[in-house]
Amino acid sequence: MAGISSPSIPVTDRTRLKRLPKRGVFDRAAVYDILDEGFVCHVGFVVDGQPFVVPTGYARVGDEIYLHGSAASRMVRSLAAGLDVCVTVTLVDGLVLARSAFHHSMNYRSVMILGRARLVTDPAEKTEALRAFTNHIVPDRWDGLRPVTSQELLGTSVLALPIEEASAKVRSGPPVDDEEDVTWPVWAGVIPLSLEPSAPVADDHVGPDVPSIDVRQAVNRRRRAG
Repeated sequence: MAGISSPSIPVTDRTRLKRLPKRGVFDRAAVYDILDEGFVCHVGFVVDGQPFVVPTGYARVGDEIYLHGSAASRMVRSLAAGLDVCVTVTLVDGLVLARSAFHHSMNYRSVMILGRARLVTDPAEKTEALRAFTNHIVPDRWDGLRPVTSQELLGTSVLALPIEEASAKVRSGPPVDDEEDVTWPVWAGVIPLSLEPSAPVADDHVGPDVPSIDVRQAVNRRRRAG
C-alpha cells in the first residue's frame, strides 16, 4: 500500500482540461476529498475494440484506489492483464437553473484517474483492501464484523490503481446568464443536492440486545475524515 506523496498531481496532456480549464483541480488533497466522499466509481476500458464502463465500489488508501470484484468478471480479468483504464467519480452538489436553457448546468465535483491497475495477490494487502472497502462505507465497521475467511479471500479479486495521472473538475456557484437575460421574469439560482442517510432498517435477525447503528454520525465522521 502506498503512502501520500507530493501535494500536487502532475498535469499531463491527457489530464489537462481543454474546455473550461479554470475548473481543473490538481491539488492532491482536493482530489482525495472527492474520492473519499463518493461511493461508486465508473471503470472504463476497451476489450477487442469494444468499450465497457462498469460501475463498482472502491476505496482509497494513500495514493492508490482499490477496486474489487469476482475473479471471473470481465473487468477484473481485463485489467489484471494490463489494459489501460479510466476511472471516474462524480458528486452532484446542485442543479443550476438559468434564465435560458443553454446556461442550465449542475454544480459538481468529479475526478478522473488514468493508468494501469495491478492485481493484488498478497493476502495481507487484500485483507487490508477489504477493510478499506468496508470502512469507506461506514467508518469502523470492519472491527465489529465476523472475521473474513480464507475462502472469501480466494473468491474476491482486488485491483490497485495508482493515483499518478489524475485530475478533478469542479463547478460551483450560481448560473452564468447572458447580461441581456438577467431581467427575464423566471426564477434562477441553485437547487442544492446532498446525499443524506435515512433511519436504519434492521433485518429480521437483529436481536433485541444489538445496538442500532447511528448512520448519520457515521456518515458525518466519514466526511470529516476525508
